[in-house]
Amino acid sequence: MALVQRQVAVGQRPAGSSQLGKLADELRPMLPNGTFEPFASKGVQQGLRNIVGVLPGRAPVILIGAHYDTEYHPKGFVGANDSAAGTAALIELARRLPSELPKDHREIRFVLFDGEEDPPGCSDNDFEFCALRGSRAYVAAHPGQVGEMILLDYIANDGARIPRETNSSPPLWAELQHAADQANTQDVFPDGTQQPVLDDDIPFLEQGIPSIDLIDFSYPYADTVEDTPDKLDEAVLDKVGETVAQLVINLSSEHQ
Repeated sequence: MALVQRQVAVGQRPAGSSQLGKLADELRPMLPNGTFEPFASKGVQQGLRNIVGVLPGRAPVILIGAHYDTEYHPKGFVGANDSAAGTAALIELARRLPSELPKDHREIRFVLFDGEEDPPGCSDNDFEFCALRGSRAYVAAHPGQVGEMILLDYIANDGARIPRETNSSPPLWAELQHAADQANTQDVFPDGTQQPVLDDDIPFLEQGIPSIDLIDFSYPYADTVEDTPDKLDEAVLDKVGETVAQLVINLSSEHQ
């Protein structure tokens, strides 16, 4: 939660902004073997870069992703749940997992995507094609490497319930629910489905990579200046993190 507060304190931080660039310089060393992967972007937002951490291991890669940019509008938007919470959870997972993974574990990559949000001039109908820029660039640059992708987005709001978002891969979601049973966090991941969401898992799904989007799309403060840390619940964030950690441990223990 301290890292959520740190990101929000930066203020609005859209892709290509100096605010996001300075934050990225802080986030990179928090990831294992952290590096920048710059990518080209058309339009007014330039200098975009994903932040990538790696725990080396067996192929194929298990990828945990979140985006670290915010909307450029409305003015004053600070994105506590969208997606400072996902970024913070990813970094905490990167800190914790090395001591809990099996010895012969699979490679784990932690990717903070830049340019997830739509740039100026992008209509709602074009979001899939002019947003999701960092994830599209990552998939294009790393063909055939990723086995599963786990995306963290709206994961910390008070009272969050996260049924399967209907674009998400049912078999991988079933494994997530099994991990929730093990972690005793089933209340956050109920049976049923929610509406499909265009998110950073889409470029992976388009390449046939099993992917899931952890998002409570019923979050009432989405895309408003009210998306602030007081709307979040540390216990919910912890439950999501515990579940994802167990899922990664399970996936990494298979097929040894």
